Amino acid sequence: MAGYAVKEMFLTLQGEGLQAGRRAVFIRFAGCNLWSGREQDRAGADCTFCDTDFVGTDGDGGGRYADGGALADAALGLWGEWLEEPGAPPFAVLTGGEPTLQVDEALIAALKARGFELAIETNGTRPVPDGIDWICVSPKAGNEVVQRSGDELKLVWPQPGVDFKAMEAWDFTHLLIQPMDGNSAVDTRNSAIKFVLTHPRWRLSVQTHKLVGLR
Repeated sequence: MAGYAVKEMFLTLQGEGLQAGRRAVFIRFAGCNLWSGREQDRAGADCTFCDTDFVGTDGDGGGRYADGGALADAALGLWGEWLEEPGAPPFAVLTGGEPTLQVDEALIAALKARGFELAIETNGTRPVPDGIDWICVSPKAGNEVVQRSGDELKLVWPQPGVDFKAMEAWDFTHLLIQPMDGNSAVDTRNSAIKFVLTHPRWRLSVQTHKLVGLR
């Protein structure tokens, strides 16, 4: 791939799922295959509830990186090259938008060469390339999921039409229900809690970064 378009890149703590609370460099790639990111297109998009700005390259740490090495160097700079602790490798979360539109073998190799452990957050409509250490798939109703294995299946709740029983047969270590943010957040959260109480294979995922004021 000739370069990478990154909306933003920043140091934070992972806010969701089994890795919540972990120090991480977030690399948010521009673009998605389920929505343009423009509000005028939301109603007719394949995903209508996204709460993330992934349009353009104008965010903190964003830009167009010529190659995997340049992007990996920038990520390592955010982590802090001086931060070396035994058993605590630098950790990067590849997200978006939809990161699989851009993440490729060259970028993975460059990040690995700098010691990074890699997680990815994807909608699952495209296969995740080899070399990713932690795969989180968040299905969107009405779209075929081809990435049916990984570490976390994170279902944003509610999504009418989603066959969660079929998802239970997929090869994921953890099954998560995450309440959708918005005007009905309290009702949605209570509904998600009720779901987990009656479906013990699943567990509740909360967006802790919003609770504590992180990105």
